[in-house]
Amino acid sequence: MDKDERILVALDGSKCDENIISKLEGLAIGMKEGICLLRVVSARAFPGMDPKKIAQEAEQYLQGFESRLRAEGFDVNTRVRYGDEVEEILDQAAQRDIGLIAISTHSRRGIKRFLLGGVADKVLRHTPKPVFLVRCG
Repeated sequence: MDKDERILVALDGSKCDENIISKLEGLAIGMKEGICLLRVVSARAFPGMDPKKIAQEAEQYLQGFESRLRAEGFDVNTRVRYGDEVEEILDQAAQRDIGLIAISTHSRRGIKRFLLGGVADKVLRHTPKPVFLVRCG
């Protein structure tokens, strides 16, 4: 990675996020690379859900990780995007300043993977950028 490139960290709000952040700290600490934290919010509106509240919660969620990483000396920015997770991760990763994508995998198999999809798998298959996968659990 070039010095001006950042690590894109795709967070999904699960318990896996804590695991990927701790692994990322170990990976990037020697390099002091910039980090971009990304949270994708579904563009679908469900009855009884307030899109503004969901966006605020996503921003607050990212701010917790941003504060932690900044305290350790990392240059961090955050992004909340709306839409399909895979498309938004790939679009953000296509930016010139992204040199690596870090994403967790839930290791779903069989029918669960078929029904729920594999975001990490799809990102891995459709990006030319290197991907750092962290298994959840």
